[in-house]
Amino acid sequence: MPFEQRNQDATVYVGSLEERVTEALVYELFTQVGPVVAVAMPRDRLTGWHQGYAFVEFANTEDADYAIKVLNLVRLFGKPIRVNKSAGDKIWMDIGATLFIGGLDSSVDERLLHDTFSAFGPILGTPRIARDPSTNESRGFGFVSYSSFEASDAALEAMHNQYLNNKPIQVMYALRKDGNGERHGSEAERRLAAQARESAMAQMAAGGKAPSSAPVPVALGMPPAMAAAPPLPPGPPMGGFAPAGFVPPLPPGPPAGFAMPMAPPQWGGR
Repeated sequence: MPFEQRNQDATVYVGSLEERVTEALVYELFTQVGPVVAVAMPRDRLTGWHQGYAFVEFANTEDADYAIKVLNLVRLFGKPIRVNKSAGDKIWMDIGATLFIGGLDSSVDERLLHDTFSAFGPILGTPRIARDPSTNESRGFGFVSYSSFEASDAALEAMHNQYLNNKPIQVMYALRKDGNGERHGSEAERRLAAQARESAMAQMAAGGKAPSSAPVPVALGMPPAMAAAPPLPPGPPMGGFAPAGFVPPLPPGPPAGFAMPMAPPQWGGR
């Protein structure tokens, strides 16, 4: 069933995901809150990387609301995730804090852009580099979208005319697609973004009560262990849904992602 036809009231948006996070790990974390019907993690068609967010559909709206309360800002691989109601988060997820990055050396790829510009704040999706459709060679410019204007302002101030791979780059707000030559970052756009954020936060604050039978997730007490855990086995198909009843295979011992790392054996004796 297409994602759009699923129960949006029982679906949460999970943002700010570190690149090592998989569908299986998202499923394992959120199934502690309640029965998970489906997990979708969109991926970039060019790079194959996920785009930093996922959608999780629960069997009922109460569990979705509870997931927002207890899992928002839980750390995965040392990075706090953002959990909101799917419909509410879309209101302000794409606020227009998009930068144009020009003068790129041909060796600069999407990963380097991400690693460089994510230092200033959460990035929405994968940075885009304009490429020749026939050769896939970089055309020397790209785009980075942030979740806040504070982050995009900081990146613009710090990176404009700085060197990236021994070549100075130009950083400015990108042109609006429907703005008749206007660029993103206008005062009107910032006001709309602030209003949308307030609306989304108000929706979060008005979320449903936690079901009395729902267990407290183990992850809340042990987030640092996730970063040290070995990779999980393969989960559902990339960008697809985990079917109802799907349980990712786990290696023997404690659940993957939550086991405290063991001290390495001491060799050499005396």
